[in-house]
Amino acid sequence: ISEELRRAQEEWEAVEEIQSGLRGTSAGAAPPISFNEALQYFQTADLSECRKKVRATARRQGLAALLRFLFGPPRLQPQLQGERELALAMAQCGLDDNERVHMRILQTIYKKLTHSRLGCPRYGAHWEELGFQGADPGTDLRGTGMLGLMQMLYFVMDSQTLPLAREIFKLSQHETQARPSAFFACSLRRFPFCIMSVNITRIVIQALREERLSRVCNRRQQVIAVLNDLYAAAFLQLYRVWKWQHKTVADSGFLLKELELSAKKKPKQLLKSLEAYVNRSPATDGLQQPSPPSGGGSRPGEEIHFTGVCDLQVELEGEARLI
Repeated sequence: ISEELRRAQEEWEAVEEIQSGLRGTSAGAAPPISFNEALQYFQTADLSECRKKVRATARRQGLAALLRFLFGPPRLQPQLQGERELALAMAQCGLDDNERVHMRILQTIYKKLTHSRLGCPRYGAHWEELGFQGADPGTDLRGTGMLGLMQMLYFVMDSQTLPLAREIFKLSQHETQARPSAFFACSLRRFPFCIMSVNITRIVIQALREERLSRVCNRRQQVIAVLNDLYAAAFLQLYRVWKWQHKTVADSGFLLKELELSAKKKPKQLLKSLEAYVNRSPATDGLQQPSPPSGGGSRPGEEIHFTGVCDLQVELEGEARLI
């Protein structure tokens, strides 16, 4: 069979799969959605139930409150509180099959990462190929909700970060064509792209909740844009370390812990790294190999489960428990 005929057959089979997708609807019929259009939807949607689930940040009292006032990060300015609350509400909003915008976000991410002109069914093994843990992406969004998908959407729809997103996705595949069922057996250098993305969103949420980003947000008079840039910057940092230091899934938990510390203590430095990458300045892009992490990774032979990394519990105060 010629290559052209083989591709034609694959496209026809994909069309048949789409038409037989969830509830008999065509999953590929919905047009791609931009990040701004999706954000406008959430800005006007009724998220009252989601807002009720947002836990208030615990307030310190006595000496702890005084120390925080003197030495802690500044508080977010009042005019930015609404945007912060919207971001946290989106993190409590689950993926809903009945919401057309939710489905368009999911389909757009799939098409952008796979270079596909066709959509895909709502459920199926194709989501494992993108780096989710199973046939339903919604089960992997615990703790990040639609904010997790929104940050992926930003990553693939922004013309400046799309090349980076595809490079990271390519690295996560490690240039292999193994079936998802043979994911870990194929190559320890591979990692689930979407699960890693969800964990980075968790880190960003935690940094926001602990008011570690208030200074940057106040300066830029933005919250969601800062969250998106920090997400992309953290992903860029992970990409560089994973690629240059030849990391494997055995190092994933420790790398996420390092990213968490950087996001909380050095967000400005991470954001400058992203800015240099976008501007492609050889002098400041940080293309040199990063220095080794301060601690050790996982022990040789230790069994690693990305499920455990995905199911992190976001704490109100203190350090997030990253495996």
